[in-house]
Amino acid sequence: MWGETDDMRWVPVGEVGEVRMGKQLSPNSRSAGEQYPYLRVANVLDGHIDYSDVKTMGFSSAERKTYGLVPGDVLLNEGQSLELVGRSAIYDGGSGEYCFQNTLVRFRPGPMVLPKYAQAVFKRWLATGVFAGIAKKTTSIAHLGGDRFAQLLFPLISLERQRRIVEVLDAVTESERAVGAAIAKLGPLRGAFLADLAGHERTQLSAVIVWGPQNGLYKSAESYGETGLPIVRISSFAGGPSDLTRGLLRVTASAAEVRRYGVAAGDLLINRVNTPALVGKSTVVSRLQEPTLFESNIMRCSLDREKVDPRFVEAWMSTSVVKEYFASRTKPAVSQASINSTDVLACPFPSVGIPEQRKFLSQLDAIDVRVAYETAELTKLRVLKQGLTGDLLSGKVRVDTSA
Repeated sequence: MWGETDDMRWVPVGEVGEVRMGKQLSPNSRSAGEQYPYLRVANVLDGHIDYSDVKTMGFSSAERKTYGLVPGDVLLNEGQSLELVGRSAIYDGGSGEYCFQNTLVRFRPGPMVLPKYAQAVFKRWLATGVFAGIAKKTTSIAHLGGDRFAQLLFPLISLERQRRIVEVLDAVTESERAVGAAIAKLGPLRGAFLADLAGHERTQLSAVIVWGPQNGLYKSAESYGETGLPIVRISSFAGGPSDLTRGLLRVTASAAEVRRYGVAAGDLLINRVNTPALVGKSTVVSRLQEPTLFESNIMRCSLDREKVDPRFVEAWMSTSVVKEYFASRTKPAVSQASINSTDVLACPFPSVGIPEQRKFLSQLDAIDVRVAYETAELTKLRVLKQGLTGDLLSGKVRVDTSA
C-alpha cells in the first residue's frame, strides 16, 4: 500500500460507497418475458465501456432498481484472468438504461468520493497487483469477491484534492488520446500507400527469384532443445519486418542440413501451411547472429538483387493484393490451409525498377519513423502517468487546491 499524509485517511471501500455484485444469469432469466440489457465482463474494458455487444436477460421491476446503473457507477471485473481481475470503467450511459451481471462488481461512490478519483485508485490497484493479491483463483479464472473488495482500505482525501488529482490525470490522458489519434491516422496512411502499388503493371514473383521456393527442414520433437542451432518456425514472424536473432527454438542438425536449410540475409521466407488467414505471411531475413535454419512449414526464396530490393518484396507481400491472391490459391486440409511453390512463383508482383522501389521504401520509412516516434511518445506518457498516479494518490506529490 502507500503511506499516509496529514489529510488522508484509510477507510474500507465499503464505507465510502456501495459495493454490490450483479445478477446471476440463469435459464429462467433467459426466458423471462421482460428482457433488459445488462453489462458483463466483455463490456468493461480498461477505462471505458463497450456497448457494441450487449446481451439481455429478465429483470423484475425490483431487480431493475437493485441492479440498475446510474452515471458515475464504477464497474469492476469480478471474474477474469488474474492479471485483469479488477479492471474497471465508469458507467456513462443513461440512468437505469442498463443493469449488470454477477461477473461484475459495482461500486457506487458515496458523497465523499468522486467517481473518477475512485477509478484512478482502482486502476492503480490493478497495476500494482492489489486486486490479484486478494483474488481467489478457480481453474483459469480469478474472482475478486465483493466482500474482499469492500474490505480493501481506500485512500480518502478531501473532495478538493480528489478533484485536482483527477484534473492532473485527465490532462495526461488527453495527451495520450492525442498521440493515440496521431498513430491511428498513420496506420491507414501506410495501408493506402501500400495499396497504391496495386496500380502498377504487374509481372510474377518468379521474375525476381533466382532460386526456390524450397521447403524447409523437418525434425522430430526430440531434436528440439536448449542446444543446437536456431530455427525459424511459422510462429517466429507475424508478417513484414521481423527479428530472427532472438526467441527462436533450437534444433540439432547435421552439417549437410545446415548447408541445405540455412537461411541468409535477404532471403524471403513464406509460410506455406497455417490457418487460412495466415497462410502466405512472409518476412525477409534482415540479419543473423549465427547460422539459422528454417522449418518445413516455410518456403525460402533467394531474390535477384539486381532486379529487386528485398525490403520492397517484403512490403509488397503484406499488401491486400497478395493476401487475396494466396487466399484464392489455398488448399484446405482440416483446420489448416496450404500453398505450394507454383502458387508462390505465380504470385503477382509490380513491374517496378530498383530506383523506384527505393524511392517507395524511403517514403514508407518516413511513415514508419513517424509511427515509431509517436509510439515511443505514447509509451513515455503511459510510464509518466503510472508514476504520477502513484505519487498523487500516495500524497508524495501534493496538488494545489487554492485555485
